Parts: sequence; structure tokens; C-alpha cells
Amino acid sequence: MTIDIGDTVFSGTGRFCRAGLAIVLLAISGCSSTNMEGSTPVAGVEGPKDTATFPNLNIPPKVAAPQFTEAEKNAKLAQLKADERAQAAKNRGAKPTNPAELTALAKQHGGDTLKQIEGKCDLTLDPTCK
Repeated sequence: MTIDIGDTVFSGTGRFCRAGLAIVLLAISGCSSTNMEGSTPVAGVEGPKDTATFPNLNIPPKVAAPQFTEAEKNAKLAQLKADERAQAAKNRGAKPTNPAELTALAKQHGGDTLKQIEGKCDLTLDPTCK
């Protein structure tokens, strides 16, 4: 009877230790790779360099690109404003604010969209439909 108890206790412990040892050996073998082929350096060739001096903030930095002149800035702003007005004019429609109207619009819009997706489009909704 004591042999059966000892056999059960020690064989269970032995299995546990062998499994633990196998896991530890696998973990160690995964970390001990010496293959450096295909590895890339973390930092590029031109990384930060320690010059042992502080930067002089009184020297203006070099610009990356030529700056806009006032005339170019005004022309680009005018173009953006014109595009904004054109987009706003295109979207001026009666916007329903009543929840019942919005629900009805959602139900109608879903059906119309399904018709277009399924190829049964309505010419009043999409004049380019064939």
C-alpha cells in the first residue's frame, strides 16, 4: 500500500518536473539564436549624433521648401473659398428636421439604394442608369 502511494506521488512530481524542464529548455533555445542574417539595424545611417554642445537657437533653421508669397496665399485662399461656396450651393436642399420625416426618408432611401445596387435603378434618381 505504501508503494502505491509513493509511486503515485513521485511519478506525478516527476512528470511535472520533466514538463517544466522541457518548457525552460525551449524558452532558452529560442533566445539563444545567433543567426544575424536578414536583420536590419534599428537606427538608420543618419541618426542623432552627440556633439557635446547645446544647439544655438538664435540661428534660424533652413527651410525645407520655398515659402508662399502673400499673393500666392491669397490666391489659394480665394480658390478654397470659391470651392466652399460651390459645395454649399450644391447642398442647399430642404433639410427635414421632423423625426417622422427623417424616418420616412430613411425608409425610402434604403429601398432606392437597394434598387441601384441590385441593378434595378430608377432614372429619376440616377440619370446615368442603364
